[in-house]
Amino acid sequence: MSEYTPIGLGHEATITTALTHSGNFHVDETLGYVVLHYALAPMGDLRARILDGASDDCLKFHRSRNPEQIQAADIVFDVGGIYDPAKGRYDHHMKNKPLREDGTPYSAAGLLWKDYGKAAVRNLVRTQVNDATITAIWQSIDKSLVVPIDQDDNGVAKMGKLSLADIVSACSPPWDTAELHGPEEAKRRETLGFANAATAVASHLVNTIDRVRASLKATDRVLSAYAAAEDKRILLMDTGMPTEKVIFEHDLPVIYVVSPTGGGQWNVKAVPPERGAFGQRISLPEAWAGLDGVALAKASGVNDAVFAHPARFICGAASREGALAMAQQALAIDAAQKSAQS
Repeated sequence: MSEYTPIGLGHEATITTALTHSGNFHVDETLGYVVLHYALAPMGDLRARILDGASDDCLKFHRSRNPEQIQAADIVFDVGGIYDPAKGRYDHHMKNKPLREDGTPYSAAGLLWKDYGKAAVRNLVRTQVNDATITAIWQSIDKSLVVPIDQDDNGVAKMGKLSLADIVSACSPPWDTAELHGPEEAKRRETLGFANAATAVASHLVNTIDRVRASLKATDRVLSAYAAAEDKRILLMDTGMPTEKVIFEHDLPVIYVVSPTGGGQWNVKAVPPERGAFGQRISLPEAWAGLDGVALAKASGVNDAVFAHPARFICGAASREGALAMAQQALAIDAAQKSAQS
C-alpha cells in the first residue's frame, strides 16, 4: 500500500497534465497512457486528447522530449530519468531500476498500473462489485498482461508473435516516412499511429477486464453449484458458463457438467483428463455414440434424449431432468463395465 496518494486520484478538482516521450512508441507507454485515461478521465476522448490536444476533462496529455514540458507536467512516464511516484515521475530507464518483488524490472506500464490500475478497473467495471473483486481483477491483469509487458520492455522475455507489443509496433509509421513525406507529415503519422495503438490497447484492456470479472463470477457460481451437488461427479449449472478452469484450479472430481444451451436444450459435457486436453475423464457410453432422436432415447432410456456426439464427449436432452438422467446413466454404465472387468 502506497504512503502517498497518486497525483490526480485525490479529491482536488484540478486538471492533471500527463506526458510521455515523442518519437518511436512501444506497448509500455501506450498502455501507461490508457491506464491514466481510464483512471483519471474515463469519459474523455482518448483519441482526440492525442491527435489535437483537445481535452474537456481533467486530463491533458502530451508526447514530448522537451525538458521544459517534462518539468512542467504533473505525471511523466517512460521518460525523464526519475522514478518518484509521490511527485508523479514514472521512468524506469535508470541504472537502479524499480523492481518487482521477484526481481523483474518494471516498465512504465507496470509502474502506472501499480498506482492507477485499481482506479482504472473500478471505472471500467460496470456492475456492482466489492473491493476484493477489484483487487482480484487488478492482480489478474497485472499477472497476465502487465508483467509480460514489463519483461518484454526490459529485455527479460519476448511477448511472442501477434502479441499486444506487436500490434502496437504495427501502428508505427515506417522508418523512412520523413525521407519520403517530410518531417511534418512524419510527425503527423507518428501521432496518428500512437492514437491507433492506444485505441487498440484500450479495447484489449477493457475486454480483458470484463472477461476477468466474468471469470471471477463464474468461479463463485461453479463452486456454489458444486457445494450443492448431491453427486459431486455431476456439476449441475443453471446457466451456461466456463467451468473447466474452475474444476481444474480447485481440483474438483467432476466427471460431467450439465448445463442449458441457448436453444432451450440441456447438454451433458464430459470433463477432460486435464485442462485443455482432448479425451474425457469418463467418456459417454459407446452405445450412444452418434445416435439421436428415437434411437438415442431407446439406447439411453431417456425419453427426451436429443443427440450424442460420435466422439462421446457431449450429449443432450430437451429438458434439465433428461440431461441429468443421461449423466447419471453414463456413470452407472461405466461403473457396471468396470465391475464386470474386475
